[in-house]
Amino acid sequence: MEEKAAKLQEILDKAVDNKKVFGTSFCVKYKNEHWLGASGNLNPDSQFFIASTSKLYVTAIILHLKSKGFLDLENKISDFLEDDILDGLIVINGTDYSKELIIRHLLSHTSGLPDYFQQKDHLGNSLEKDILNGNDQYFSFKKIIEHTKKLKPLFIPGTKGKAYYSDSNFQLLGRIIEVITKKSISENFKELLFDPLGMSKTYLYSDITDNRPANLYFKDKQLFVPRIMTSFTSDGGLVSTAAEMMMFLEAFFNGKYFPKSYFEDLKTWNRIFFPMQSGTGIHKFTLLWIFNPLGSIPELIGHAGLSGALAFHSPEKDLYVTGTVNQIAFPDTSFRLMIKLIQKTLRS
Repeated sequence: MEEKAAKLQEILDKAVDNKKVFGTSFCVKYKNEHWLGASGNLNPDSQFFIASTSKLYVTAIILHLKSKGFLDLENKISDFLEDDILDGLIVINGTDYSKELIIRHLLSHTSGLPDYFQQKDHLGNSLEKDILNGNDQYFSFKKIIEHTKKLKPLFIPGTKGKAYYSDSNFQLLGRIIEVITKKSISENFKELLFDPLGMSKTYLYSDITDNRPANLYFKDKQLFVPRIMTSFTSDGGLVSTAAEMMMFLEAFFNGKYFPKSYFEDLKTWNRIFFPMQSGTGIHKFTLLWIFNPLGSIPELIGHAGLSGALAFHSPEKDLYVTGTVNQIAFPDTSFRLMIKLIQKTLRS
């Protein structure tokens, strides 16, 4: 194991080029082997933004609430949300489909809702572009919904074979969780997910003066955007470590939060962005055979985020990988590094 650990550490060390990658922190678990490493300006205990990997944690809460009888994935979201949120949320050719939306549509990105963060408006502007240009700003849930309503929807909810990744979906899921539990999304994360596992370094970022998470990088510059980071909440606002992401990932796939029998119902896959497919609250990463001729990289299920954070599991190999490259400009970087770590782990 010491020899394998040294080889894995070497992969992380070589990844740091101080151009695209300034620091890495990863955890790998394969059967009974467990490895934690870091390089560059991150260490094994570094806390970092996990961005949209947070969505996997929201999925865990939704499925937990389902297991307790508080909701069903076929429930209309109008059962939980007020008319002022829903009215005009998704209008196509003059027809308002907002009250046809169900929880499954939100979890699986089959709602047709536009993405309030990355989607461009009619002038070619987006909130993401504004943030990267240095205009850090706070968006409340109300403002996010208002902004979503101004953007062009993609398709009628539940259109067969259609999926479009939208952060707006998970903002709505966060509000549904709050309505059902009568507690904030932050309290739900803590009480339902983190406390049962003793995860003391994982939390929802909510204070712009909080400097515990490592600064993100955009290309070769540090990106300090605390206001928008406090806005993301249920769609991407969690802070964690590679080790505590691993604790969560294992619990997620091993029945800690909801029955394992639920997984089959989540595996209706739609293309979302290459090489990723979206299920219901989970994503699948599969390399085409041309890039994986020996089949050395198994099918992986989990989630990733714009920050370069990811959390994936291979049920076939009993393999788990979590971590980050803490870089938002080159989204393939963390996947390339994950692939190298997996290849070395399975070969050794």
